[in-house]
Amino acid sequence: MKKTVAINVVGLSSRLIGPHTPKLQRWMQAGQLATIQPVLPAVTCTAQSTYLTGQWPSETGIVANGWYFRDDCEIKFWRQSNKLVQTPKIWDVARQIDPSFTCANLFWWYNMYSTADYTVTPRPMYPADGRKLPDIYTQPASWRPQLQTELGQFPLFKFWGPATSIASSQWIANSAKWVEQRVHPTLTLIYLPHLDYCLQKVGCEPDQIAQDLHEIDDLCGDLINFYEQQGAQVIVLSEYGITPVNKPVHINRLLRDAGLLQVREELGLEILDAGASQAFAVADHQLAHVYINDPTVLPTVKQLLEQADGIDYVLDEAGKREYHLDHDRAGELVAVAAPAAWFTYYYWLDDSRAPDFARTVDIHRKPGYDPVELFIDPAFNAPKLKVAAKLLKKQLGFRYLMDVIPLDATLVKGSHGHLTPQPGDCPVFITRQRDLILQESITAVDVFSLMLAHLQANVPVTAT
Repeated sequence: MKKTVAINVVGLSSRLIGPHTPKLQRWMQAGQLATIQPVLPAVTCTAQSTYLTGQWPSETGIVANGWYFRDDCEIKFWRQSNKLVQTPKIWDVARQIDPSFTCANLFWWYNMYSTADYTVTPRPMYPADGRKLPDIYTQPASWRPQLQTELGQFPLFKFWGPATSIASSQWIANSAKWVEQRVHPTLTLIYLPHLDYCLQKVGCEPDQIAQDLHEIDDLCGDLINFYEQQGAQVIVLSEYGITPVNKPVHINRLLRDAGLLQVREELGLEILDAGASQAFAVADHQLAHVYINDPTVLPTVKQLLEQADGIDYVLDEAGKREYHLDHDRAGELVAVAAPAAWFTYYYWLDDSRAPDFARTVDIHRKPGYDPVELFIDPAFNAPKLKVAAKLLKKQLGFRYLMDVIPLDATLVKGSHGHLTPQPGDCPVFITRQRDLILQESITAVDVFSLMLAHLQANVPVTAT
């Protein structure tokens, strides 16, 4: 099989490739770009699983970044076991074609306990004293100390949260080179998340994020040169495009106002009680799975959501089949936001009753995705001193709560998840192998076939 590298530049769309990305632009001009018709929802876990299996969410079971686990009545986001993906992956298929095939998965999701040969993925430590410590999971396990000794500790707090920067993508790129120099995989999957942060936080126009575009362009240019010098053919792709938003939709508050959602009080604060609710929503960017424990209220919930401002459409059983979301993990209804709207997970009606984790970066405890975690509360007079005081408590060994995240969803400037009609806002697939791209637009499931075609091709690659 032909050595291939797939660089996933999260949030990249064709309208971002231009003066601020000269290296990517030059490389693209010698190749071919196809826009990808995104899968619904156009979010990380769903898109990646579709790309890596060639199957829709109705088959993979990955209906969002998180969902309601009905057996234990809990909402769980960002699970990491590859066993959650219910269909064979590209490395399984390729290995059947060529037993000598090997795959390295560097930070694509569901990266633990998979059948890929080599893996590196974030895996923080959570000691009993409440701390969250940066760490990684690797296969083979011996790589874990080696990588962090040679490259430094994985910069977890620059991977997500208010301090996000190019540092996390740079670490991932360095780890990819480290792996290549040791085991030379046939297929290498690399995840570069940098644009995801600024597009949601700052805005979606290239001039607004010029520095960030230059940073990811330099990183991509370096990786492309490195791998082409190894004789690899390179694919640059993305999972979704990010578009401007200005309207947060508090879907769980709608359900609570209608008497359908229940909360439980803990120490004077409110916790969503999913198992006791007649209906509740698991919000994930511009899509929300609405789970209905009491079937008699389904028509009421559907009508409520269809009439709500900021909701574009609501999928019932027939709609879920049309959009390939007919899986047991999906909600009884699926709400899709209007193009300029997105869904918060907020369910409390009074901010003084919000749970303590609402003002922290806590991607596992929150019953939905929260892009407001990218911001430090602008109400703080001296935010750096506030954070420094919290960190001092940590260093001294005291318990502390890093409650510096605001509860103002209007701060968010970009989102994704719905199916954008504009090609310039769609995800992209770029390759130098022009003969493998026969159309200007492909579907999300086509990515699997195209990646496999690259692996099976015998096309010479010229270093840039």
